[in-house]
Amino acid sequence: MTMLRIATFNINGIRSRLPILLKWLEQEAPDIVCLQELKAVSKSFPIMAIEAAGYGAIWKGQPSWNGVAILAKGAKPLEIRRQLPGDDEDSQSRYLESAVQGVIVACLYLPNGNPQPGPKFDYKLAWFERLLAHAQSLLATGHPIVLAGDFNVVPTDQDIYNTRSWKKDALLQPQSRACFQRLLKQGWTDAIRHLYPDERLYTFWDYFREHWQRDAGLRIDHLLLSGNLVPRLMAGGVDRWVRGEEHASDHAPTWVSLKSQKA
Repeated sequence: MTMLRIATFNINGIRSRLPILLKWLEQEAPDIVCLQELKAVSKSFPIMAIEAAGYGAIWKGQPSWNGVAILAKGAKPLEIRRQLPGDDEDSQSRYLESAVQGVIVACLYLPNGNPQPGPKFDYKLAWFERLLAHAQSLLATGHPIVLAGDFNVVPTDQDIYNTRSWKKDALLQPQSRACFQRLLKQGWTDAIRHLYPDERLYTFWDYFREHWQRDAGLRIDHLLLSGNLVPRLMAGGVDRWVRGEEHASDHAPTWVSLKSQKA
């Protein structure tokens, strides 16, 4: 059976984490990769190293912060849009959309929103509203679609080791969680939770207070599937070993495997 593996990975600085990224690409060989937090201007994107690893790419950088990219094994993604619709004055690099191997892939880096309350949390919720509107229009096309990225939302208490020290964090606020649930109610399926309804799976471990060593994690990196992709969902998981590498990102790659249309 031919499979299509799609992964999302908050790289947390592509220049400093490039060796880890290349090692992961070689070992796990995902077909499509959505990267967030490049933290580099577009001209600094290491396209030569990416291409040498067998991947084509499109990307949108930003100095010091944000930045998103989509990689495809053996091909260059066909770019659809470089900005989330709804605010022409939004200059932050947080959204990239492409067509790859018969699937529309949206790579997103939703605003963190801290500290809250305040303008950063207001921006998070406004960005989420724009995502909700665009996601609805994407579903209306009838195409197979994946929304993949760092959503900066812990959907439920099952997706965090302990809520006690995170009560005031923007990732757990009722408004943030409500927006995520509204997204699912449009018809999107949270692929990892669909595969593992009862398990605690984490994708992020903070650098502080030995969160990684204690497995005190959060699940904030998600892959949401349009309804027509759910029957093709075969497997998924988190490549935890990447988080254990020296100088690793505080996130680990999260992935799903879909049955290929050709199959």
